[in-house]
Amino acid sequence: MISENVNSILRVIISNFQTPVVIVLLVLMVATVIVTGTFVYEFFIEHRKLKADIPQLIEAINKAEIENISNLIAGNKLLPRQKKVLHQLIDEKKMEENTRETYAAQLLFEEEEHYQKYLRWPQMISKLGPMFGLLGTLVPLGPGLMALGQGNTEMLSQSLLIAFDTTSAGVVIAAIALVITQIRKQWYRRYSQALESLMEVILAKMKSDTQPE
Repeated sequence: MISENVNSILRVIISNFQTPVVIVLLVLMVATVIVTGTFVYEFFIEHRKLKADIPQLIEAINKAEIENISNLIAGNKLLPRQKKVLHQLIDEKKMEENTRETYAAQLLFEEEEHYQKYLRWPQMISKLGPMFGLLGTLVPLGPGLMALGQGNTEMLSQSLLIAFDTTSAGVVIAAIALVITQIRKQWYRRYSQALESLMEVILAKMKSDTQPE
């Protein structure tokens, strides 16, 4: 008797999850559309314009005078954020060598944190989508099975339709978010690697320029 009461209470609680689960899936769908929009915007406005030849730029920095590096950076086809960080580093050429290296590491860390913000949303959506899609599948199956036992095929078909829709929505949401996450990871890895290489060259150039002949 107690077991039946507990099962009844649990069934009532779980059945009330259906509307919140659908609402969460709708919110995730809207979030996915927004993330996709920012991804397309980022591609056309920023990534597509990144055409800097990093090895060539490194060689040019090595050959240039320290005073001309800023102009060299400004005239290159780097991302605006990359140029800003490199100019910040160059402007601190009067720092002590150890302090300058620490400052460069901090600048690089801040850039990586900036790009991590653009990964958090699609990463979260790619994980939550299947979870709530699965919930949306399982929750209506309870009433559906009860309806099957009572011979109510109309209610059973409605429950199965809800389960199909929520599962499909969760999978599509997760797939889109996962693709965006993986592509952005490749982009940001390239950005960070290029920036780190350029900073190392500039630091070495500053070091050699400050050493007494």
